[in-house]
Amino acid sequence: MQRSSPGRTVGFVASVAVVASILVATSAVALRERQQFNAVLDLRKKVLGVAGLMPAKPALTTIEITERFETNIVPVVVNLATGLPDDTIDPYSFDQRAATVDPATSRPAPANAVRLTRLPIHAQVFHVVEDGALTAVILPIVGPGLWSTMYGFIALSPDLRTITGLTFYEHGETAGLGGEIDNPRWQGLWQGREAFDDSWTPRITVIKGAAGPPEEDPYSVDGLAGATITGRGVTDTIHFWLGPDGFGPYLAYYRREAGIS
Repeated sequence: MQRSSPGRTVGFVASVAVVASILVATSAVALRERQQFNAVLDLRKKVLGVAGLMPAKPALTTIEITERFETNIVPVVVNLATGLPDDTIDPYSFDQRAATVDPATSRPAPANAVRLTRLPIHAQVFHVVEDGALTAVILPIVGPGLWSTMYGFIALSPDLRTITGLTFYEHGETAGLGGEIDNPRWQGLWQGREAFDDSWTPRITVIKGAAGPPEEDPYSVDGLAGATITGRGVTDTIHFWLGPDGFGPYLAYYRREAGIS
């Protein structure tokens, strides 16, 4: 007696496919909450890191990271065009990346050096508070390197001029060349540099070669050997997000509220 037939084979394959699909779908649903939790935790670690509140050793536990973030970081959602905070949006659940690609929550970007095609209507900033005093303002930045889109944060002192921290946490630049943007040694060179000149025009620049100390050469940062295009991308990215089409309106609002001239 024939033990198999084309119909029986097709039926068996279809049954396996259905069972596999059910298992995959079930796993995806079961893991979604965990994945979302890990994404939030990862973001908090990056914000704490650029704020100088995330020591490498000893490593903080998940509970410690959550407590430190909730104690020292105040997220604020702002309207990019007006610079005004928008308290109708939950800053703890706001997803700026998702907002950027959703036509309902974004708009076409004006012509820009970083080749961004869309901008979110709202964006997120983070205020760092220690012992009841504001110690830094953290802004998310995104722009192109040589091979990839670079995602990072820049932290400014309460006077909004001095850079207190910089990090690029996601990119695809060449290891040992443009990939040095995530090297803690290079990132440390930004601390104490000046982001703006006296007219509040973004001035900080990645130069070719070595920059002088911050007190003598406040607007320059050491270049990346063999990665001129990546360095230029970093400069353009920071200039865009500190400028009028990025967080410029918010920074102007902040200066007015704080009485900074």
